[in-house]
Amino acid sequence: MIPTLHFGRTSHESTRTIFGAAALGDVTQKEADATLDLLLEHGINHIDTAASYGESELRIGPWMATHRRDFFLATKTGERTAESARESLHRSLERLQTDQVDLIQMHALVNPEKWDTAMGPGGALEALVEARAQGLVRFIGVTGHGVEIPSMHLRSLGHFDFDTVLLPYNYPMMQNRRYAADFNTLTELCGFRRVAVQTIKSLARGPYPEGQDRTHTTWYAPLEDQSSIDKAVHWVLSNPQVFLNTAGDIRLLPKVLNAATRFDAGPSGEMMADLIAHESMEPLFV
Repeated sequence: MIPTLHFGRTSHESTRTIFGAAALGDVTQKEADATLDLLLEHGINHIDTAASYGESELRIGPWMATHRRDFFLATKTGERTAESARESLHRSLERLQTDQVDLIQMHALVNPEKWDTAMGPGGALEALVEARAQGLVRFIGVTGHGVEIPSMHLRSLGHFDFDTVLLPYNYPMMQNRRYAADFNTLTELCGFRRVAVQTIKSLARGPYPEGQDRTHTTWYAPLEDQSSIDKAVHWVLSNPQVFLNTAGDIRLLPKVLNAATRFDAGPSGEMMADLIAHESMEPLFV
């Protein structure tokens, strides 16, 4: 089974591998149901989705009638004003067929101007705090992509006591000295405040080359070979503070769970350098 870890300051013991439900954005209900069976088989007890992930919330909804207690359920809103964020959350609750989500996250909060709107008077944060007081959500987090996101998360944590953060974390990204320094500063603060750190893009091989057909539903080219996935997954899990959110393709999910189940120790720097060379890996964000 996949080990668990306290999900920040929440009382939940989440599996260190969290199901990234972007993978359900464009699948049938039958495929989604088979994915649930796989999650239960591996003991996964945490689902992370978003209002913007296609049909994902709709595919999860039918599970909640019988499996709501089996999962820590998280979703996201990309809206920046209180009114629109409020509407987005209520729509998500309806689609997920539940009266409460465990975690609502301000999605992709990177742009400084949109940050000011979301965090200011009449902004999305206002609606999420209101929803927490109403019992519609239990915890509030913030997510984002790009080289700037660790520093933006630090800014967010300086403004509000968020319960969770989510951002990219893989070996190629951490070879960027600036990103690595900001990431480490962020995780140090999160450890002190007991803020859960979720990571994404563990399998990112790099952007799809121009003109190449996409082979997966991820917007980036992913690792596909089990041995390569093992190294990438084990490298992330070797950081005892972080959670790994699975890639956005249900065909990759079995390989990620396979790797997570067999995690013992992280690969060496030499092994990861060999992986980069073998897979022609490059950072998604520069």
